[in-house]
Amino acid sequence: MNKIDIPLILHASLWIILIWAMVQARLSAKRTETTHPMKAFILLLVFYSCYMLFPWYLLIFWQWQLGELSHFHALSVLLMVSVLIYARFIEPYTVVVKHRRLQIDARQPLKKPLKIALLADLHIGLYSGRERQLKQIVAKVNQQQPDFVVVSGDWTYEPENRLLQELTILKDINCPVYSVNGNHDEQYPGPPIQKLLAQALAANQVQDIENQIIEFEEVRLLGIGDLWAGKANMQVLQHSPQDKLWLLLSHNPDTVEMVPKLPTKPLMLSGHTHGGQIELPWLTSYVMKKVSMLGHKQGYYLHDNANVFVTVGTGMVGAPFRFRVPPTIDILHLY
Repeated sequence: MNKIDIPLILHASLWIILIWAMVQARLSAKRTETTHPMKAFILLLVFYSCYMLFPWYLLIFWQWQLGELSHFHALSVLLMVSVLIYARFIEPYTVVVKHRRLQIDARQPLKKPLKIALLADLHIGLYSGRERQLKQIVAKVNQQQPDFVVVSGDWTYEPENRLLQELTILKDINCPVYSVNGNHDEQYPGPPIQKLLAQALAANQVQDIENQIIEFEEVRLLGIGDLWAGKANMQVLQHSPQDKLWLLLSHNPDTVEMVPKLPTKPLMLSGHTHGGQIELPWLTSYVMKKVSMLGHKQGYYLHDNANVFVTVGTGMVGAPFRFRVPPTIDILHLY
């Protein structure tokens, strides 16, 4: 009986997956709302081609066992492939919940604490925000039973033309959901999908509050337009009553620099940075300087006229990987 030629099977698997990835990338790119079809195709090709990592791992392991590769060479490649598999197939779908206690203004503590779920950067589109992840997000939000949910923009990343159907799961959130747009929702960069997104959010019970004030018992929530799109308008702050504390929902945390001096210090809730998305020594810090001019990355930052909390969000742009920055739902306990 002939022996099974395992290396031949693994090499054949690599070619089959590559051909499948090219077909899938082409089909997905055709359904994508994009101004750069070739860019969309290349990104999707990377996304689907990552399935080649599995037979590649087995091939290297097999060659190592046969003595065709040195220990150092084999272990180095296996470690690299393992990291890529984790960053592509595991971490992006491991949604975590983090709790944080924050005081809006120490001079005026809340009589009744607020519990808010902060989401951002879902980037539903090329390769994130799929049904599997959205179901996780909705289930985890409902488990926390917040008073309301805020989404600080970047819902999309060159989405397919079935965005309304993809967001249907949001109807299962058991509390009000308020939202503003981010730069990817406003064509900076990306295709003009504002109308498509607006229809999808409205149909799925998400309230766009850009330039609107939502009144609560002790606080006011103001939605601020995207900074890069030139829509950040703070005038309403100065011309509104100052008998309550302010919560500001703004995609880009650098918008905090535009907040005027008020009797009480507002708290801004933002995203945009992804926390770097891929946390690597030195390189991530260098890239982050181009994302936030004020040095925001993740967490809580103090500024003169307002403080800002930056979530790392849940989606991906550019490379289809998350590494050491898992998708996160931030539960903020405001007091």
